Amino acid sequence: MIAAIRDFANRFLGRGEATITVPSFDGALKPNQRLESAQVLLECDAPEALASDGATLYLADGAALKRLEQRTATELRTFERPISALAALPGGRLAVALGGIEVRIYASATASEPEAVFGSGALHAVNALAPALDGTLIATDGSQTRGVADWAWDLMELGRTGRVLRLDPTSGAVRQLASGLGHAFGAVADGGDVLVSESWRHRLVRVAPDGGRGIVLRHLPVYPSRLAPASGGGFWLTAFLARTQLVEFVLREPGYRRRMMAEIDPAHWVVPRLSSGHTFKEPLQGAHIKTMGVMKPWAPPRSYGLVIRLGADGQPRYSLHSRADGINHGVVAAVEAGGDLVMIAKGPGRVLKVSLADLAEEFGA
Repeated sequence: MIAAIRDFANRFLGRGEATITVPSFDGALKPNQRLESAQVLLECDAPEALASDGATLYLADGAALKRLEQRTATELRTFERPISALAALPGGRLAVALGGIEVRIYASATASEPEAVFGSGALHAVNALAPALDGTLIATDGSQTRGVADWAWDLMELGRTGRVLRLDPTSGAVRQLASGLGHAFGAVADGGDVLVSESWRHRLVRVAPDGGRGIVLRHLPVYPSRLAPASGGGFWLTAFLARTQLVEFVLREPGYRRRMMAEIDPAHWVVPRLSSGHTFKEPLQGAHIKTMGVMKPWAPPRSYGLVIRLGADGQPRYSLHSRADGINHGVVAAVEAGGDLVMIAKGPGRVLKVSLADLAEEFGA
């Protein structure tokens, strides 16, 4: 009852989750253009996920699984559906999510038949996988009402059906650790707990083995996505979209949203995008207009690129940006491999690389 009264008061007064303000990029999130200076390893048609076992780096490009070596991608196999998530497991095993509705575990990347298969209607929008310390597999199921590619619909419908699942390859069991999340998109084991990105609530939450939750990082100016361990402790957190006041306003206007979704082509909805600037039909974003042919880097972004280095406590240490006037937007994956941080900028279809040693020297961390 108290929570319901508080929510009503927040909506009436425009505060709490009902506010349309967006936190500023400040402190450890101070903007830079570090992602714009990253080396472009590869350009792909549909890069989606990365996985590394320390020796081999795997790339999901549409329905193809590839091995990355230097600036060369070797196709290992193709599947009947696009790959929506990858995870490298101990012993050279590989977990692959297909179309968000099925997860397969293979003894190796080229094994003909999977060791274990999870699906049968239990999965709907699996967008990230991560190994757990007990040998099980953690999966984030972004939405139970929309497919893995329909995240814009889920955002506009204020989706709160995301889940965190534990998949047991030995027994084939699927156990739900948490539900009711605002688009779960990314997880990583942190001891016995699991850190999870809750995109639509702009926060990072910790889920205990018994399902208990605690907020680690809140009020982000972006929509967080996949997580990966970082050497020396801590994690890498990607952000695939940035928040703007205009989108925040639209999310609080149900009548407008319903008409927009019913009458306008989804390509032109007032929603953040993985890339922007390709057509004059894009909705205006306040200052997101070229002035004398120049896009200002501080303009409210329709698309953005961001990777955040988190400490072991889950707090930001520094960040790598591609601002509104940049290209390397829609960062959906970041993993360490061979002394480098390798990332996917899904907007332009690029695989990027920066040296971890250069980052340590540049940011002193």
